[in-house]
Amino acid sequence: MRVLIADKFEQSGQDGLTSAGCEFSYKPGLKDDALAQEIEGFRPDVLIVRSTAVTEVILSAGALKLVVRAGAGYNTIDVAAASRRGIYVSNCPGKNSIAVAELTFGLMLALDRRIPDNVISLRAGRWNKAEYSQARGLFGRTLGLIGLGQIGREVVSRARAFGLPVIAWSRSLDRQTAEELGVEYKATALDVASAADIVSVHVALNAQTRGLIGASFFDAMRPGTYFLNTSRAEVIDQAALARAVREKGIRAGLDVFAKEPATGTGVFEDGMAQVIYGTHHIGASTDQAQEAIAAETVRIVRTFKETGKVPNVVNLAKTTPATCALVVRHLDRPGVLAGVLDAISEARINVQEMQNVVFEGAQAAVARIDLEMEPTADVLDRIRRSSPNILEISLILLNNRWC
Repeated sequence: MRVLIADKFEQSGQDGLTSAGCEFSYKPGLKDDALAQEIEGFRPDVLIVRSTAVTEVILSAGALKLVVRAGAGYNTIDVAAASRRGIYVSNCPGKNSIAVAELTFGLMLALDRRIPDNVISLRAGRWNKAEYSQARGLFGRTLGLIGLGQIGREVVSRARAFGLPVIAWSRSLDRQTAEELGVEYKATALDVASAADIVSVHVALNAQTRGLIGASFFDAMRPGTYFLNTSRAEVIDQAALARAVREKGIRAGLDVFAKEPATGTGVFEDGMAQVIYGTHHIGASTDQAQEAIAAETVRIVRTFKETGKVPNVVNLAKTTPATCALVVRHLDRPGVLAGVLDAISEARINVQEMQNVVFEGAQAAVARIDLEMEPTADVLDRIRRSSPNILEISLILLNNRWC
């Protein structure tokens, strides 16, 4: 199996791909047309990326089967285009959770103790203890979390050590889970905004979360609240945040920005940098996190190579147009399923999904074939007569009623 690595990737990961029997090309920094040309020439089965954008042009080059995002998010990959071409997209969720949680608390402390300003003054030869002695302190402050996935949960565990009571809202959070995690459940994001002294955002970027934190959220926050975002800039209405900083004294710590340079270094022209504390989108950038991500990436590629299955795949259909499932109990002999599929094809019925389970001893099996439309009695009779090795057929409708 051929693998193209188009971004920086740990040596341990490269060694892991070699151990898995993969032939790989390490070309960090390839982008756009250059990346498409490399894919066309090298013909990899798998593309591994971190921050590099994977467009439809890139996906259409060569004969890719799998794109692995060596990180948690996958918004830099044209998932819809990959799905149209039957290309798997996978990622490495949770492997950078601790690193992002650690940076969250770094930004929180920086906001409270104004650590960057302290450093700037010292390096300029100015001593101003009178100014920088003024801090609120974190102990006992209410921390509000928007999103309570793996990163949010790592933040919760660290909040306990800081003596921060936690309130939280997430689309998947219910009262029972909140109680188990030791946090106070809030029914809406606005409820978190109005009750927290510190707000930290930890949601993935998707159609439901784009622009999630808008003007109404910042209007609900109390003046002087600390606001942290280490997820994605697009989750936040940037104009609303800038207004809240100016008009309500909101103190913001950001690791992500709307106008980040496309490369690791470059000119940064986001006006938010002048009014907030920020870092250079480094939430996942610790040695520990990158080693864990590399190991998970290798696991994904190895599993795909050895089984054809893709761990953490993000673009399989959750539902299909199937209206029924044809269940065929049969002897495990050559040609049985070929005859069944021929009959289905002749009836112009589309197959959506298919699974064949073999029993111990490999004498018998059961095939489940999800169909887009219900076969007629004549088609079912034709299937029964297609092979003497068919023991029984039955049909399950969407309401799970056996026919």
